[in-house]
Amino acid sequence: MEYYVYRNGNPFGPYNISDLTSLVKAGKVLKCDKLSTVNTATEDKDFFAVRDVLNDNNISVKVDDAGSLTSQLSHISKDLLFPKELKQKETWKSDTRLLVLACIGLFPLVAAYFVPSGWLSYYCIALYFSVVWWSFFNYMFKSPQVTAKTSVTIFFLMQAIVFVAWDALGLPNLNFFYGAIDQNNPMLLQLVGFTFGVGFTEEFAKMLPLIWLVKKTKKPLVPQTLVFYGLISGLAFGVYEGVQYQMTVNMQLDGSDRFLMNIARLTSLPFIHAIWCAIGGFFISFAVLYPRYRKALWTLALVIPALLHGAYDTMCGNGLTAIFVALPLCVFCVGLLVHYLKNSGNYQNRLR
Repeated sequence: MEYYVYRNGNPFGPYNISDLTSLVKAGKVLKCDKLSTVNTATEDKDFFAVRDVLNDNNISVKVDDAGSLTSQLSHISKDLLFPKELKQKETWKSDTRLLVLACIGLFPLVAAYFVPSGWLSYYCIALYFSVVWWSFFNYMFKSPQVTAKTSVTIFFLMQAIVFVAWDALGLPNLNFFYGAIDQNNPMLLQLVGFTFGVGFTEEFAKMLPLIWLVKKTKKPLVPQTLVFYGLISGLAFGVYEGVQYQMTVNMQLDGSDRFLMNIARLTSLPFIHAIWCAIGGFFISFAVLYPRYRKALWTLALVIPALLHGAYDTMCGNGLTAIFVALPLCVFCVGLLVHYLKNSGNYQNRLR
């Protein structure tokens, strides 16, 4: 019987069992290569592996070595292992992947050596995680209208707003609902405090860079664009808040708990802040595109993220509700944003 060997969908052969044995021994055909008895095989049922044919014929084949270890290494050559091109500046300039990979991978190590310990070191690591998140958001949500310049502007504008409003002026303290978030209060009262205090205050602050953006833009921004910039604004707030927590609240925790919360404050918590703000950005885009419904849409842009935010903060304070309510709620928030984006056409048809 004769067989055809398939590589990348192309048939080679035909070969009899003796030919196959010789080719496997020479390393030119692999035991896992596909075989077929016809040269027009298209379905999985038409194929079988080379090893199956050899086993059926009771043939044991060992691939010949290409000389000793020394000769094999010599054949591979040092130029392939240590390419001269890496010594040339042009190589690094022409392939941006090298620079991006090196910067992302080594930045924390560089910061550990050269950045003084304290607030600045925490902030540098926060910026590092921000770049990682930005890369992910850029891959998942970017629209043709998104620019790196605007993304950076929104990021640092949001952080400037937080610094002035929270750290310099203490404006959130004027919201008397903050007084209801005490853990000793009934859960319903905490929910009111976290929603109308923390939720509304923080989500409104995160909306400000988006409001600035839609006021200055010279062209209509599609929903996905405002969603992306909402992700950036929420991320900026989340990592800034994370640094503050690392320097204060987290310092009071035990070793392992502090480590885990420090990681969460730079990864998952900025992410969920970004999701809430992105939901707000979705409705802001429609408020601008369909101004006849702006009252309802601007209200939804603030109310929905604030309610989600408040519910999460209320439930994450207790171990059981954190696991069985807060975490599923985070998953729901992500699903809600994806649903909004997938159905943006339906929203536009309704509002036209």
